[in-house]
Amino acid sequence: MIALSILILAAVLLVVITFWKRRSPARLRDIPAFTRLIRAVGLSIEDGRRLHISLGHGSLLDARGGSALAALATLRIIAERTSVSDMPSVASAGDPTLGLLTQDTIQAGYKAANVDELYVPTTGRVTGLTPFSYAAGAMHIANNENVSTNILLGHFGAEAGLLADTSDRDHVTLIGASDNLTGQAILYASSQDALIGEELFAAGAYLGGDPAHTASLTVQDILRWLVIAALSVGAGLKLVGAF
Repeated sequence: MIALSILILAAVLLVVITFWKRRSPARLRDIPAFTRLIRAVGLSIEDGRRLHISLGHGSLLDARGGSALAALATLRIIAERTSVSDMPSVASAGDPTLGLLTQDTIQAGYKAANVDELYVPTTGRVTGLTPFSYAAGAMHIANNENVSTNILLGHFGAEAGLLADTSDRDHVTLIGASDNLTGQAILYASSQDALIGEELFAAGAYLGGDPAHTASLTVQDILRWLVIAALSVGAGLKLVGAF
């Protein structure tokens, strides 16, 4: 019941704050990694080079699904902005269901840009079904398809080191975030501007997505303060009970 109540509260807050955000401009703190990402999107079109968005190998049917959905939201915006490029963005995934959604998301981006006839299904790929086979396939894309920036968003473990090493050897910009501590540590050490923690879920808002993306950040902050308040009250009651 508690979990259901939290979900209902979050849903109500998201709807209310989304309508509010439509009327007032969002004010977001500066995150260097997103500034670099926005610049990379523009430069990829000017230079005629690809962006490679790697969505990890998280399943949508377990706790890893949150990072995958956040990555799909980012992919949708990037696909729309680079759809008219001579070298459109390409995405890779390590889960069959996520791979299908990757193709559907890219196609939605093309439709939003009114160039759906330019969509090519092979821009969304499943490169492997195990973490390291997935990384090996993603490395092939980074090495052989004129990629200017590798964007790693999703569930990554130790295999993130292979993708980071490929980016370093090919002098390709690396921007990444993971919901896994091992992957996060590797990406923090390897990328110039790392995304840390819940910043993974803020990509849609920073790239100028729907007001719902910005509203979701506000909901995160509200829920975070509620958790802090609950912990403080619980600690206080336990302290009172001890006396």
